[in-house]
Amino acid sequence: MASILVHIHTGPGDATKAALGLLVAATAAKKGHAVSVFLAGDGVHLLAPDTAASLEGQGTGRARDHLAALSEHGARFFVSAMSARARGYDDSLLAGQAAEFAFPDQLVDLATEADTVLCY
Repeated sequence: MASILVHIHTGPGDATKAALGLLVAATAAKKGHAVSVFLAGDGVHLLAPDTAASLEGQGTGRARDHLAALSEHGARFFVSAMSARARGYDDSLLAGQAAEFAFPDQLVDLATEADTVLCY
């Protein structure tokens, strides 16, 4: 199977696009691919409990369902530390998540190591 990086930088301001990124990542994970999700920019909001619980895209599903499927299928989450801090998040954003803070060099490494990179 392939390694797939899904880089999501869209947040709740465009719920349909943000949920689409999660849906595609979850679909790849369900198909058995090794999936990494890198959340940056406004995409870091997707892990916030209130956002994850309420965000639903038009025809692209609910964030909480996609996040659960990603976790269930072993996807790795990377959250831009710089984007998170700029938006007022601290380590509590990662509480209960299979996620870690990351920096631009890790995004570059993930992208160069992946067979496929998708951006939303």
